[in-house]
Amino acid sequence: MEAIITSILNLISNEIPELSLVDEDYGQLETAEDTYPVTFPCALIGNMEADWEEIGLGIQKGVVTLTARLAIDCYDDTHIGSGTTEKTEERLRLANRLYTVLQCSRHCENMGPLYRTKTRFYSLPGMIKVYEYIFQFELHDGSAAE
Repeated sequence: MEAIITSILNLISNEIPELSLVDEDYGQLETAEDTYPVTFPCALIGNMEADWEEIGLGIQKGVVTLTARLAIDCYDDTHIGSGTTEKTEERLRLANRLYTVLQCSRHCENMGPLYRTKTRFYSLPGMIKVYEYIFQFELHDGSAAE
């Protein structure tokens, strides 16, 4: 699965070059600011989870879930009448680009395409907006086969 994460990170970095950080998600957004220099906008990929089914002879088929998060610092006043409401639309367009870059992408020969299964938008302290997408894909793993 290591190659899959690396491939996803490279795809995002190549397709959305305006992101200042593309990385594995290991809690950077939830830790104190002085422990890790997160820059915005950023895309973080992580929280992989797999449910496996034995096919036979050490070969398994899994349904893998992973999370893609786009985080943007929101210092623009976007209330109606502010004259900068287009900043909200810009953030949503960038979030949609992350989704469209990943949707149906494949990152190794043993995996099926990524499909979005859930979307969630939320805010974090420090005026950070997070656009979160949950994707699933099938993976065949023969690494334990004899």
